[in-house]
Amino acid sequence: MTHPPRLIIAQVEPEIDEGRFPIKRTIGEEVLVRATIFADGHDKIAAVVRYRHVAGYGLQASGYGTRETDYGLQASGYSLPEQRSLDPAARFPEARSLQPEAWHEVTMKSLGNDRWEASFRVAALGRYEYTIDAWIDRRATWEDEVSKKKAAGQDVSSELLEGVILKRELAREEARLKPGTTTAGQVPTQVEVRSGAATYERTLTVWVERERARCGAWYEMFPRSAGLDPTRSATFDEAAARLPAIAAMGFDVLYLPPIHPIARTSRKGRNNSLAAEPNDPGSPWAIGSDAGGHTAVEPALGTIDDFDRFVAAARAHGLEIALDIAFQASPDHPWVREHPEWFRHRPDGSIKYAENPPKKYQDIYPFNFESPDWESLWRALLGILRFWIDHGVRIFRVDNPHTKPLRFWEWVIREIRSTHLDVILLSEAFTRPAVMKYLAKLGFTQSYTYFTWRNTKRELVDYFTELTETQMREYFRPNLFANTPDILHAYLQNGGRPAFQVRLVLAATLGASYGIYSGFELCENRAAAPGSEEYFDSEKYQIVHRDWDRPGHIKDLVQAVNRIRNENPALQFSWPLAFHETDNDQLMFYSRKTPDDSNALMIVVNLDPDHVQHGWVKAPLYDWHLPLGHEFIVRDLLSGEAYRWRGEWNYVRLDPTERVAHILRMEKE
Repeated sequence: MTHPPRLIIAQVEPEIDEGRFPIKRTIGEEVLVRATIFADGHDKIAAVVRYRHVAGYGLQASGYGTRETDYGLQASGYSLPEQRSLDPAARFPEARSLQPEAWHEVTMKSLGNDRWEASFRVAALGRYEYTIDAWIDRRATWEDEVSKKKAAGQDVSSELLEGVILKRELAREEARLKPGTTTAGQVPTQVEVRSGAATYERTLTVWVERERARCGAWYEMFPRSAGLDPTRSATFDEAAARLPAIAAMGFDVLYLPPIHPIARTSRKGRNNSLAAEPNDPGSPWAIGSDAGGHTAVEPALGTIDDFDRFVAAARAHGLEIALDIAFQASPDHPWVREHPEWFRHRPDGSIKYAENPPKKYQDIYPFNFESPDWESLWRALLGILRFWIDHGVRIFRVDNPHTKPLRFWEWVIREIRSTHLDVILLSEAFTRPAVMKYLAKLGFTQSYTYFTWRNTKRELVDYFTELTETQMREYFRPNLFANTPDILHAYLQNGGRPAFQVRLVLAATLGASYGIYSGFELCENRAAAPGSEEYFDSEKYQIVHRDWDRPGHIKDLVQAVNRIRNENPALQFSWPLAFHETDNDQLMFYSRKTPDDSNALMIVVNLDPDHVQHGWVKAPLYDWHLPLGHEFIVRDLLSGEAYRWRGEWNYVRLDPTERVAHILRMEKE
């Protein structure tokens, strides 16, 4: 009978919900693993982190795709959660050769007080596994005992004899371990005696995605408003004329609200009026008409071929299209006639429209995910995503995922990733923290945040400390939208042009992914009513014609900020992020740097859009391993100006009529 191991491995980090969910990384990122490892007595311990890429989990991003006729699970051989084969090769013959690679290992180092750490880098898309092995290092234990006794002047003759015996025992054990043999806690090519080895009780996972999952600048645009004629919807071909200007501002992702046919029944008019005029285009979220449903294009925009051409044109300008996915239907959606069982009904038999009291959405029918025919509904919704993937879309902004079953999302994301490792899903869930976190854990790539409603220094520091210094950072990737078609915060309504500049700099430098909704660069800030966050003449209900060069725009600042993000790797990760002292609560001071210290920035922002703010800020010289009296040059990457700073505390003055922020990089003299 094998003796039970003496080693204890506990408090492993990162680990999400006892291994239930993976942590997240992108290609090339590091996974730093820490654990508490100890045993009884005073024996020396050794430990390794073992990791491997499980390539068989899904097909590579550039690989296998399907184009079935009805884009449904039943037709394409997919199954629901309780029926699903865990082996992708069972459904995709092309995946059979993709076997998990051999385990690799990296030696852990002691941090003291029984804490150990090691790191590894992920180099491929898909799933990685990692765990920890630890064992009693008999040779190191013997050497430690002998050295201590020698230092104390004690006789070590017995210990030397024990050493001879130990050497022989280890030699015999090593002889039994031949290359290619796998034993408990051992890599096949590793020939080493590991006495009393223990393996952590769980194998943990990392989900690895492409770089855009971690970092990107998003621009939201209603293509129907991108034409020259304000009396009608622009087509995709006309909207393509906006692409060079958006690309010139430095954006990576162009996000489109739903592009599907819009209902006539209960169509909303201007400013959400219940009475639409004949030329009112309606809300794009009222999906479905006699022209089709979620796999059709609004005729006023063009055809599916026009959309394909728009996607290609965007790609030619360095822009990737993100498409809004709203799993709901209008009264005119074909599914209302074909599948009435997929909707909720009132006692009189009529279908219930969406409500979020006091708001009413008469033009939207929610799906009934508890329908007796829920399996067919789930398959059909997955089919929608597969349809648009086949038309070149790899990024989806998912509308209100918190109003659909969480198990549905876990299943549908798993199914999508079984064929396409490059798909990115942004969760638009402005809801309770626990729900937002769970959606991120179960697979959403990125998440909307509370950033819009965090405007004071204390609010921002507290919130971003939670996002970047707690376990959240391992699975919750924030996407900091400064505004949306639904959210015009009072800070922007009342702060004028400087407020837009402040929120732009904060969004673009506090996180690696951020976004703005078109019109932000023009500082559009008229609300529908006092106390409302809705826009007056909201683009959700009408075509908005804009003069993109009108006085007061901040396009130059947007372009400069995005250029700085592209040139400085420190801004291409959401953490590490460090906040630093100031003597003025209206001045926010923080720093960003790469792990190897090759790129480091300091950002100072005046949070008061109405007044000049000045004071002293404390540079992180100690954290950056510099003398506290160090004298150095910092250059403002926004203006190009250089300043000489001396020591930790330095003076800053920001007049919002001239500039709201410094983005500073230390220069070598």
